[in-house]
Amino acid sequence: MGVSTSDPAQGISVVTVDYPPVNALPVQGWYDLADAVRAAGRDPRVRCVVLTAAGRGFNAGVDIKEIRRGENHEALIGANRGCFEAFAAVYECEVPVVAAVQGFCLGGGIGLVGNADAIVASDEATFGLPELDRGALGAATHLARLVPQHLMRALYYTSRTATAGELYRHGSVWRVVPRDQLAEAALELAREIAAKDGYLLRLAKAAINGIDPVDVRRSYRFEQGFTFEAGLSPVADRLRNAFGSRESL
Repeated sequence: MGVSTSDPAQGISVVTVDYPPVNALPVQGWYDLADAVRAAGRDPRVRCVVLTAAGRGFNAGVDIKEIRRGENHEALIGANRGCFEAFAAVYECEVPVVAAVQGFCLGGGIGLVGNADAIVASDEATFGLPELDRGALGAATHLARLVPQHLMRALYYTSRTATAGELYRHGSVWRVVPRDQLAEAALELAREIAAKDGYLLRLAKAAINGIDPVDVRRSYRFEQGFTFEAGLSPVADRLRNAFGSRESL
């Protein structure tokens, strides 16, 4: 359990997240993920990073149970800071990052894939921000990189999800494959990228980030102010407790 790194092919590093049962990451998990992605990107032998997850879903966001148990809002602050570091690590990774997404990709998962360079998804994958149903906010910055503006708003306000096929039609998912072909499809794209010159790939990543129309770090940090405000409100405790009660049934 945790975050691990493997090197299945020359020039490729695979960072795998494994936090059963649903890959809802604790505070330390977000920091560990950030460290793993940054370390892979700094390795001069690596030309592409694949971000993947074990289990039935890619990511279910933060560990709400940890936030509910926390005192003095330490877990809420930690989750905010940990997510910020993990999302930034994916975006700022010195080489391209391919996200391989299966099952559900929710909350913080949207922050990760929205900051990735390319996404390969299984045909049953779904993407969404159920934040309003859980007493939280955040990651609209990253959902806006996956779908058009008005669709992003509708998904955000309703907490509904979009399918991998829908994101493929919007151009944000590179390829949709059966689940048993996901790992190979992600590696296939990674191998094609890793075949390029490593020095030029790093220059290309920096250049593309430099021309982004939205500063994702600043945009997400702005959102986090409202996320924290929401987290301190009575409605957040009510919704988090209701969510926790549903989980225990």
